[in-house]
Amino acid sequence: MTKYILQRFLTAIPVLIGILFVTFALARLLPGDPCVAMLGEKANEVTCAAFNARYGLDKPIPIQFAIYFRDVLRGDLGISFRYGRPVTDLIIERLPVTIELAFAAMFLAVLGGVTLGIISARKQNSLIDVATMVGATIGFSVPVFVLGLFLAYMFAIVLKDTPFSLPPSGRLSAGMAVPSLPATLGLEKGHRLYGVASFLGNLYLLNAILHGDMALFKDALRHLILPALALATIPMSIIARMTRSSLLEVIGQDYVRTARAKGLGERAVLFRHALRNALLPVVTIIGLSLGFLLSGAVLTETIFGFSGVGRILFDSITSRDYAPIQGFTLITAIGFLFLNLVVDILYGFLDPRIRLG
Repeated sequence: MTKYILQRFLTAIPVLIGILFVTFALARLLPGDPCVAMLGEKANEVTCAAFNARYGLDKPIPIQFAIYFRDVLRGDLGISFRYGRPVTDLIIERLPVTIELAFAAMFLAVLGGVTLGIISARKQNSLIDVATMVGATIGFSVPVFVLGLFLAYMFAIVLKDTPFSLPPSGRLSAGMAVPSLPATLGLEKGHRLYGVASFLGNLYLLNAILHGDMALFKDALRHLILPALALATIPMSIIARMTRSSLLEVIGQDYVRTARAKGLGERAVLFRHALRNALLPVVTIIGLSLGFLLSGAVLTETIFGFSGVGRILFDSITSRDYAPIQGFTLITAIGFLFLNLVVDILYGFLDPRIRLG
Protein backbone atom coordinates (compact mmCIF):
# COMPACT_ATOMS: atom_id res chain seq x y z
CA MET A 1 0.00 0.00 0.00
CA THR A 2 2.79 2.44 0.89
CA LYS A 3 4.57 1.71 -2.38
CA TYR A 4 1.37 2.32 -4.31
CA ILE A 5 0.77 5.67 -2.59
CA LEU A 6 4.34 6.80 -3.30
CA GLN A 7 3.95 5.82 -6.95
CA ARG A 8 0.75 7.84 -7.20
CA PHE A 9 2.43 10.89 -5.68
CA LEU A 10 5.36 10.62 -8.10
CA THR A 11 3.09 10.28 -11.13
CA ALA A 12 1.06 13.28 -9.92
CA ILE A 13 4.05 15.64 -10.19
CA PRO A 14 4.18 15.82 -14.03
CA VAL A 15 0.38 16.04 -14.12
CA LEU A 16 0.43 19.09 -11.85
CA ILE A 17 3.19 20.72 -13.88
CA GLY A 18 1.22 20.13 -17.08
CA ILE A 19 -1.98 21.55 -15.58
CA LEU A 20 -0.09 24.57 -14.30
CA PHE A 21 1.48 25.29 -17.70
CA VAL A 22 -1.77 24.83 -19.65
CA THR A 23 -3.66 27.10 -17.24
CA PHE A 24 -0.83 29.65 -17.35
CA ALA A 25 -0.79 29.71 -21.17
CA LEU A 26 -4.58 29.70 -21.67
CA ALA A 27 -5.08 32.57 -19.23
CA ARG A 28 -2.69 34.70 -21.28
CA LEU A 29 -4.09 33.64 -24.65
CA LEU A 30 -7.63 34.73 -23.76
CA PRO A 31 -8.78 37.93 -25.48
CA GLY A 32 -8.43 41.03 -23.34
CA ASP A 33 -5.69 43.04 -21.70
CA PRO A 34 -5.34 42.88 -17.90
CA CYS A 35 -4.10 46.48 -17.90
CA VAL A 36 -7.26 47.71 -19.65
CA ALA A 37 -9.44 45.50 -17.42
CA MET A 38 -7.86 46.89 -14.26
CA LEU A 39 -7.24 50.55 -15.14
CA GLY A 40 -10.21 51.17 -17.42
CA GLU A 41 -10.21 54.73 -18.80
CA LYS A 42 -6.80 55.40 -17.24
CA ALA A 43 -5.18 52.76 -19.44
CA ASN A 44 -2.81 54.15 -22.08
CA GLU A 45 0.53 53.17 -23.55
CA VAL A 46 2.54 54.66 -20.69
CA THR A 47 0.45 53.30 -17.83
CA CYS A 48 0.09 49.88 -19.47
CA ALA A 49 3.82 49.66 -20.09
CA ALA A 50 4.46 50.39 -16.41
CA PHE A 51 1.72 47.92 -15.39
CA ASN A 52 3.15 45.14 -17.56
CA ALA A 53 6.70 45.80 -16.36
CA ARG A 54 5.57 45.77 -12.72
CA TYR A 55 3.91 42.35 -13.03
CA GLY A 56 6.37 40.87 -15.55
CA LEU A 57 3.80 40.71 -18.35
CA ASP A 58 6.19 42.28 -20.85
CA LYS A 59 8.27 39.09 -21.04
CA PRO A 60 7.61 36.11 -23.37
CA ILE A 61 5.19 33.50 -21.99
CA PRO A 62 7.86 30.76 -21.54
CA ILE A 63 10.00 33.14 -19.47
CA GLN A 64 6.97 34.24 -17.45
CA PHE A 65 6.14 30.61 -16.76
CA ALA A 66 9.71 29.81 -15.70
CA ILE A 67 9.65 32.70 -13.23
CA TYR A 68 6.20 31.72 -11.96
CA PHE A 69 7.18 28.04 -11.60
CA ARG A 70 10.25 29.05 -9.59
CA ASP A 71 8.07 31.15 -7.30
CA VAL A 72 5.55 28.31 -6.87
CA LEU A 73 8.33 25.99 -5.72
CA ARG A 74 9.11 28.62 -3.09
CA GLY A 75 5.48 28.75 -1.99
CA ASP A 76 4.71 32.08 -3.69
CA LEU A 77 1.59 31.95 -5.89
CA GLY A 78 1.85 35.56 -7.00
CA ILE A 79 -0.04 38.80 -6.39
CA SER A 80 -3.61 39.47 -7.49
CA PHE A 81 -4.01 42.48 -9.82
CA ARG A 82 -7.60 43.01 -8.73
CA TYR A 83 -7.20 42.71 -4.97
CA GLY A 84 -3.58 43.75 -4.58
CA ARG A 85 -2.99 40.85 -2.19
CA PRO A 86 -0.97 37.63 -2.29
CA VAL A 87 -2.91 34.69 -3.74
CA THR A 88 -2.01 32.58 -0.70
CA ASP A 89 -3.93 35.07 1.49
CA LEU A 90 -6.94 34.80 -0.85
CA ILE A 91 -6.76 31.00 -0.69
CA ILE A 92 -6.64 31.09 3.12
CA GLU A 93 -9.66 33.41 3.10
CA ARG A 94 -11.84 31.96 0.33
CA LEU A 95 -11.06 28.23 0.10
CA PRO A 96 -12.43 27.37 3.59
CA VAL A 97 -15.81 28.82 2.52
CA THR A 98 -16.04 26.44 -0.43
CA ILE A 99 -14.66 23.48 1.55
CA GLU A 100 -17.27 23.93 4.28
CA LEU A 101 -20.06 24.26 1.73
CA ALA A 102 -18.84 21.36 -0.41
CA PHE A 103 -18.49 18.90 2.47
CA ALA A 104 -21.88 19.88 3.92
CA ALA A 105 -23.49 19.37 0.50
CA MET A 106 -21.66 16.08 0.00
CA PHE A 107 -22.76 14.84 3.43
CA LEU A 108 -26.40 15.50 2.52
CA ALA A 109 -25.93 14.01 -0.95
CA VAL A 110 -24.34 10.78 0.31
CA LEU A 111 -26.75 10.35 3.22
CA GLY A 112 -29.84 10.99 1.11
CA GLY A 113 -28.60 9.37 -2.11
CA VAL A 114 -27.41 6.07 -0.63
CA THR A 115 -30.49 5.78 1.60
CA LEU A 116 -32.92 6.43 -1.25
CA GLY A 117 -30.96 4.10 -3.55
CA ILE A 118 -31.15 1.23 -1.03
CA ILE A 119 -34.87 1.76 -0.41
CA SER A 120 -35.56 1.94 -4.13
CA ALA A 121 -33.58 -1.26 -4.83
CA ARG A 122 -35.33 -3.19 -2.06
CA LYS A 123 -38.74 -2.03 -3.31
CA GLN A 124 -38.00 -2.51 -7.01
CA ASN A 125 -40.87 -1.56 -9.34
CA SER A 126 -43.03 -0.50 -6.40
CA LEU A 127 -44.66 2.90 -5.97
CA ILE A 128 -41.80 3.93 -3.65
CA ASP A 129 -39.25 2.95 -6.30
CA VAL A 130 -41.03 4.91 -9.03
CA ALA A 131 -41.49 7.97 -6.80
CA THR A 132 -37.83 7.91 -5.76
CA MET A 133 -36.53 7.69 -9.32
CA VAL A 134 -38.92 10.40 -10.53
CA GLY A 135 -37.76 12.61 -7.67
CA ALA A 136 -34.13 11.89 -8.56
CA THR A 137 -34.77 12.81 -12.19
CA ILE A 138 -36.45 16.06 -11.18
CA GLY A 139 -33.63 16.86 -8.73
CA PHE A 140 -31.05 16.31 -11.46
CA SER A 141 -32.98 18.43 -13.97
CA VAL A 142 -33.82 21.50 -11.88
CA PRO A 143 -31.12 24.20 -12.29
CA VAL A 144 -29.29 25.16 -9.11
CA PHE A 145 -30.21 28.84 -9.39
CA VAL A 146 -33.93 27.97 -9.63
CA LEU A 147 -33.79 25.62 -6.65
CA GLY A 148 -31.65 28.05 -4.65
CA LEU A 149 -34.04 30.95 -5.17
CA PHE A 150 -37.03 28.71 -4.39
CA LEU A 151 -35.45 27.51 -1.12
CA ALA A 152 -34.54 31.07 -0.12
CA TYR A 153 -38.10 32.23 -0.84
CA MET A 154 -39.71 29.36 1.06
CA PHE A 155 -37.55 29.37 4.19
CA ALA A 156 -36.80 33.09 4.45
CA ILE A 157 -40.14 34.60 3.39
CA VAL A 158 -42.96 32.05 3.47
CA LEU A 159 -41.77 30.42 6.71
CA LYS A 160 -40.52 33.64 8.29
CA ASP A 161 -41.12 33.91 12.06
CA THR A 162 -41.63 30.14 12.32
CA PRO A 163 -39.31 27.51 13.83
CA PHE A 164 -38.44 26.42 10.26
CA SER A 165 -37.18 29.84 9.14
CA LEU A 166 -33.62 29.86 7.78
CA PRO A 167 -31.36 32.75 6.70
CA PRO A 168 -31.22 33.23 2.90
CA SER A 169 -27.68 34.57 2.56
CA GLY A 170 -24.32 35.08 4.24
CA ARG A 171 -22.30 32.80 6.46
CA LEU A 172 -23.18 34.42 9.80
CA SER A 173 -25.77 36.76 11.28
CA ALA A 174 -24.92 40.42 11.70
CA GLY A 175 -22.93 41.07 14.86
CA MET A 176 -21.77 37.49 15.27
CA ALA A 177 -18.07 37.51 16.17
CA VAL A 178 -15.62 34.86 14.96
CA PRO A 179 -12.73 34.09 17.33
CA SER A 180 -9.27 34.28 15.82
CA LEU A 181 -7.66 30.84 15.96
CA PRO A 182 -4.08 32.18 15.52
CA ALA A 183 -4.66 34.56 18.45
CA THR A 184 -6.09 31.71 20.53
CA LEU A 185 -2.99 29.63 19.82
CA GLY A 186 -0.71 32.60 20.48
CA LEU A 187 0.62 32.73 16.92
CA GLU A 188 1.81 36.02 15.44
CA LYS A 189 1.85 36.90 11.77
CA GLY A 190 5.01 35.52 10.24
CA HIS A 191 4.96 32.29 12.24
CA ARG A 192 5.15 29.24 9.98
CA LEU A 193 1.86 27.91 11.37
CA TYR A 194 0.01 31.24 11.19
CA GLY A 195 -1.39 30.55 7.71
CA VAL A 196 -2.55 27.04 8.66
CA ALA A 197 -4.26 28.36 11.81
CA SER A 198 -5.92 31.17 9.83
CA PHE A 199 -7.14 28.66 7.24
CA LEU A 200 -8.66 26.41 9.91
CA GLY A 201 -10.11 29.44 11.69
CA ASN A 202 -12.03 30.38 8.54
CA LEU A 203 -13.82 27.02 8.72
CA TYR A 204 -16.48 28.46 11.01
CA LEU A 205 -17.96 25.15 12.16
CA LEU A 206 -14.53 23.80 13.09
CA ASN A 207 -13.59 27.12 14.67
CA ALA A 208 -16.73 27.05 16.80
CA ILE A 209 -16.01 23.47 17.94
CA LEU A 210 -12.40 24.30 18.83
CA HIS A 211 -13.50 27.33 20.86
CA GLY A 212 -16.55 25.60 22.34
CA ASP A 213 -18.75 28.39 20.97
CA MET A 214 -22.14 26.72 20.42
CA ALA A 215 -23.82 30.01 19.46
CA LEU A 216 -21.37 30.44 16.59
CA PHE A 217 -21.77 26.78 15.59
CA LYS A 218 -25.58 26.96 15.47
CA ASP A 219 -25.58 30.24 13.56
CA ALA A 220 -23.02 29.05 10.99
CA LEU A 221 -24.89 25.75 10.58
CA ARG A 222 -28.24 27.51 10.01
CA HIS A 223 -26.68 29.69 7.30
CA LEU A 224 -25.14 26.60 5.69
CA ILE A 225 -28.30 24.48 5.37
CA LEU A 226 -29.96 26.14 2.37
CA PRO A 227 -26.88 26.49 0.10
CA ALA A 228 -25.74 22.97 1.01
CA LEU A 229 -29.19 21.58 0.21
CA ALA A 230 -29.32 23.42 -3.13
CA LEU A 231 -25.83 22.24 -4.02
CA ALA A 232 -26.47 18.65 -2.88
CA THR A 233 -29.53 18.04 -5.04
CA ILE A 234 -27.77 17.05 -8.28
CA PRO A 235 -25.11 14.75 -6.74
CA MET A 236 -27.78 13.25 -4.47
CA SER A 237 -29.87 12.35 -7.51
CA ILE A 238 -26.88 10.79 -9.27
CA ILE A 239 -25.85 8.82 -6.18
CA ALA A 240 -29.40 7.55 -5.63
CA ARG A 241 -29.71 6.27 -9.20
CA MET A 242 -26.22 4.76 -9.17
CA THR A 243 -26.78 3.04 -5.80
CA ARG A 244 -30.06 1.55 -7.01
CA SER A 245 -28.68 0.22 -10.32
CA SER A 246 -25.47 -1.10 -8.77
CA LEU A 247 -27.31 -2.78 -5.89
CA LEU A 248 -29.81 -4.43 -8.23
CA GLU A 249 -26.93 -5.80 -10.31
CA VAL A 250 -25.11 -7.18 -7.26
CA ILE A 251 -28.25 -8.73 -5.76
CA GLY A 252 -28.50 -10.99 -8.79
CA GLN A 253 -24.99 -12.44 -8.32
CA ASP A 254 -24.37 -16.05 -7.29
CA TYR A 255 -22.77 -15.30 -3.93
CA VAL A 256 -25.87 -13.33 -2.86
CA ARG A 257 -28.12 -16.26 -3.74
CA THR A 258 -25.76 -18.53 -1.82
CA ALA A 259 -26.00 -16.28 1.24
CA ARG A 260 -29.78 -16.47 1.07
CA ALA A 261 -29.64 -20.27 0.64
CA LYS A 262 -27.59 -20.51 3.85
CA GLY A 263 -30.51 -18.98 5.73
CA LEU A 264 -29.27 -15.43 6.21
CA GLY A 265 -31.97 -12.81 6.63
CA GLU A 266 -32.63 -10.29 3.88
CA ARG A 267 -31.19 -7.41 5.92
CA ALA A 268 -27.95 -9.31 6.57
CA VAL A 269 -27.64 -10.30 2.91
CA LEU A 270 -28.19 -6.72 1.82
CA PHE A 271 -25.85 -4.89 4.20
CA ARG A 272 -23.16 -7.53 4.85
CA HIS A 273 -22.77 -8.95 1.36
CA ALA A 274 -24.45 -6.96 -1.40
CA LEU A 275 -24.04 -3.33 -0.37
CA ARG A 276 -20.28 -3.45 0.13
CA ASN A 277 -19.59 -4.48 -3.47
CA ALA A 278 -22.37 -2.28 -4.81
CA LEU A 279 -20.66 0.78 -3.33
CA LEU A 280 -17.63 0.57 -5.67
CA PRO A 281 -19.10 2.69 -8.50
CA VAL A 282 -20.88 4.87 -5.93
CA VAL A 283 -17.56 5.75 -4.30
CA THR A 284 -16.24 6.83 -7.70
CA ILE A 285 -19.23 9.12 -8.21
CA ILE A 286 -18.82 10.56 -4.72
CA GLY A 287 -15.13 11.31 -5.32
CA LEU A 288 -15.79 13.03 -8.66
CA SER A 289 -18.76 14.99 -7.30
CA LEU A 290 -16.80 16.22 -4.29
CA GLY A 291 -13.95 17.28 -6.56
CA PHE A 292 -16.32 19.33 -8.72
CA LEU A 293 -17.90 20.90 -5.64
CA LEU A 294 -14.49 21.89 -4.29
CA SER A 295 -13.62 23.54 -7.60
CA GLY A 296 -16.29 26.13 -6.84
CA ALA A 297 -20.03 26.52 -7.21
CA VAL A 298 -20.43 29.96 -8.75
CA LEU A 299 -24.22 30.06 -8.90
CA THR A 300 -24.79 28.70 -5.40
CA GLU A 301 -22.21 31.03 -3.86
CA THR A 302 -23.68 34.01 -5.71
CA ILE A 303 -27.30 33.28 -4.75
CA PHE A 304 -26.54 32.75 -1.07
CA GLY A 305 -23.84 35.41 -0.70
CA PHE A 306 -20.90 33.09 -0.10
CA SER A 307 -17.49 34.51 -1.06
CA GLY A 308 -15.77 31.28 -2.01
CA VAL A 309 -13.65 29.82 -4.80
CA GLY A 310 -16.37 30.05 -7.44
CA ARG A 311 -16.96 33.76 -6.92
CA ILE A 312 -13.30 34.73 -6.94
CA LEU A 313 -12.54 32.57 -9.99
CA PHE A 314 -15.38 34.19 -11.92
CA ASP A 315 -14.23 37.69 -10.94
CA SER A 316 -10.61 36.84 -11.78
CA ILE A 317 -11.46 35.46 -15.22
CA THR A 318 -13.60 38.47 -16.15
CA SER A 319 -10.90 40.91 -14.99
CA ARG A 320 -7.98 38.90 -16.50
CA ASP A 321 -6.46 38.50 -13.05
CA TYR A 322 -4.01 35.71 -13.82
CA ALA A 323 -2.52 34.86 -10.43
CA PRO A 324 -5.75 33.79 -8.64
CA ILE A 325 -6.81 31.73 -11.69
CA GLN A 326 -3.50 29.85 -11.64
CA GLY A 327 -3.37 29.50 -7.87
CA PHE A 328 -6.90 28.19 -7.37
CA THR A 329 -6.59 25.91 -10.41
CA LEU A 330 -3.44 24.38 -8.90
CA ILE A 331 -5.18 23.85 -5.55
CA THR A 332 -8.20 22.31 -7.30
CA ALA A 333 -5.95 19.96 -9.30
CA ILE A 334 -4.22 18.84 -6.11
CA GLY A 335 -7.62 18.24 -4.53
CA PHE A 336 -8.77 16.10 -7.48
CA LEU A 337 -5.58 14.02 -7.41
CA PHE A 338 -5.89 13.50 -3.66
CA LEU A 339 -9.55 12.47 -3.95
CA ASN A 340 -8.69 10.02 -6.74
CA LEU A 341 -6.04 8.48 -4.50
CA VAL A 342 -8.51 8.18 -1.61
CA VAL A 343 -11.08 6.53 -3.92
CA ASP A 344 -8.51 4.00 -5.15
CA ILE A 345 -7.52 3.15 -1.58
CA LEU A 346 -11.18 2.73 -0.61
CA TYR A 347 -11.55 0.22 -3.45
CA GLY A 348 -9.05 -2.01 -1.68
CA PHE A 349 -11.03 -1.90 1.56
CA LEU A 350 -14.42 -2.43 -0.08
CA ASP A 351 -13.34 -5.26 -2.39
CA PRO A 352 -10.62 -7.64 -1.15
CA ARG A 353 -10.15 -8.88 -4.75
CA ILE A 354 -8.50 -5.58 -5.62
CA ARG A 355 -4.80 -5.51 -4.85
CA LEU A 356 -3.12 -2.10 -4.86
CA GLY A 357 0.40 -3.42 -4.42
